[in-house]
Formats: sequence, structure tokens, C-alpha cells
Amino acid sequence: MAENPLTQQELWNTTGGNAWVDLRELLDEMFRGIETLLVEGVDIGQRVLDVGCGTGGTTLALARRTGHATGIDISAPMIAVARAEATAGGVPADFVCADAQQYGFVPASFDALVSRFGVMFFEDADAAFANLRQAVRSGGTLRFFAWRTAEENPFMTAAEHAVGAQLPAQPPRKPDDPGQFAFADAERVHGILAGAGWQDIRIAPRDVPCAFPQRDLARYATMMGPVGRALPRLDAAARAAIVPQAVAAFAPFVDGDTVRYTAACWDVSATAP
Repeated sequence: MAENPLTQQELWNTTGGNAWVDLRELLDEMFRGIETLLVEGVDIGQRVLDVGCGTGGTTLALARRTGHATGIDISAPMIAVARAEATAGGVPADFVCADAQQYGFVPASFDALVSRFGVMFFEDADAAFANLRQAVRSGGTLRFFAWRTAEENPFMTAAEHAVGAQLPAQPPRKPDDPGQFAFADAERVHGILAGAGWQDIRIAPRDVPCAFPQRDLARYATMMGPVGRALPRLDAAARAAIVPQAVAAFAPFVDGDTVRYTAACWDVSATAP
């Protein structure tokens, strides 16, 4: 019998959020190319909101460019790290620990909204993007990156395909459920944004090269996704058998001392009327 899925609040304040905290430097480096695209797309002096900001790497980069930025995320562990990083670095950024789907933003308080893989996890995406539209001024912009299909992103599912049968049964993925691939269908994404009142919607496929040191592969393979959530609940013998298989599943992506893969994404932009 499959386990009951965690709510997004539960996931990102327990195993999911803790894994991103532990791997924050690796993940920020892995997604540097996407961060750069987002940061270069905003102007100096703009009021920017980073939606689903996680541990704040992109928010801090935005703040360094624009003079100030705000990040919002549902995960208390990740927001705590983001605030500490901003304070330690003297970066003009502030962070809100809340669900952007229902948070009471001051209307028209931002010029631009951005997100690096942070908008696919809303329990109600229609309500979320309507709420976010109220937060941006007339003529303000939205830009985010989201994953395309799991089939186009074999790196992301390598470990669970290799060892999934040895893990406790996981809830089946449903295409429209909150999660990593919830925005894989571009028509659905367009419908959500249009229904929430956004205009000038553009959804373009973009393939972004990603890399990180091979020495970090075992940590990544055993801490992220369904495998990372399941392993801590197994006994030592089961973990000892599964971990080498999970790591070996990434062999096609290992290039010497570097792990390389292509992130198959949607580059989504829109304008507030």
C-alpha cells in the first residue's frame, strides 16, 4: 500500500526542506545558469520578489543587482538559512516565511516576480498566480523556470527508477498534482496564467547545462527526491544495499570528476495588465 503523501507544508518543513538546506551550496552551483538568466532579466532599482526562494541564493543575487530583493517560501528551515546568509553577507534582502498562494501582499508592491523552480508546488496554482498578480504593479513582469516532463529530464528520476522497487511504496505521480513536474504541460501553464489575469504570456523550451563535482554525487543521490525521503526510514542493511545502486544510476552523467546533465525547462514570462 502506498504511503499517504505529505502536504507541501509538511514536506518543505521536514525532509524536503532539510535536504535543500544540507545541499544548498551544491544546488545553487548546479542551477547557476538559471539564476544568471533570471538575474540578468531584471533592472537595477526594481522591486523584485523571488517566489519559492528556498535558501535564498537567487534572492541574494537579485539583491546585489537591484539594490534590494524579497524572497518568500513556505519552508521555515530554508528561510532561516536565507536570512542568516543575508545578514552574514550584508546583502539588502528580506525574507518572508509564508505561502505565496494566500499571503497578504501589499497590492502593486513589486515591479517583477521571478522564480527558480519554486512555483510548481502550490496546492492551488490558479489561486496562487491570481494572488501574485495583485502583488505586482500594472505593467510589472513575471518570469519563472519550471521543469518540462520527467521523460525529458532523466537525471531527475535516475535514482528512483533504479531503486524504487526496494523502497516503501510511493504515492503515484499525477500530472496536475503539486510537485517537480506539475508544470510539464505548457498548455496547462498558459491556462493557469491567463485565468489569473496575466497577459503577454510566453512559454519557451530552454535546455540549461548543469554541473556539480562528482565527489558530491553520493550526497545528492541519497538525499533528494523520493529516495532521499525514504532512505532514513530503512534499516542499516537496506540502506547499505540501496545506496550503491542509487549512485550507480547516475553513471551516464559522470564526466571525469564532474557530473553533467541538461535541465529541460520551460522559460515562462508574462505581464500584469
